[in-house]
Amino acid sequence: MNPNILRLKEFFLGSLWRKRVLFSLLGALGGYAYYYFVGCRTGSCPISGNPWISTVYGAGMGYILTVGKRTSTQP
Repeated sequence: MNPNILRLKEFFLGSLWRKRVLFSLLGALGGYAYYYFVGCRTGSCPISGNPWISTVYGAGMGYILTVGKRTSTQP
């Protein structure tokens, strides 16, 4: 595999905040793609009728994917 790709992967997945930013950006891209390709022709759909809302919604979904279940320490 290309060493540049490995360094980029290591950079983004090395830190929790970098991972959250990466997933949020990918989610935002997915949200806009949903608006563009699926969309709502009448404009009455709350999420897919507006590109800003669908982009922010997708970013939120990407962020939620990175928030994992907290583990509790048991004695």
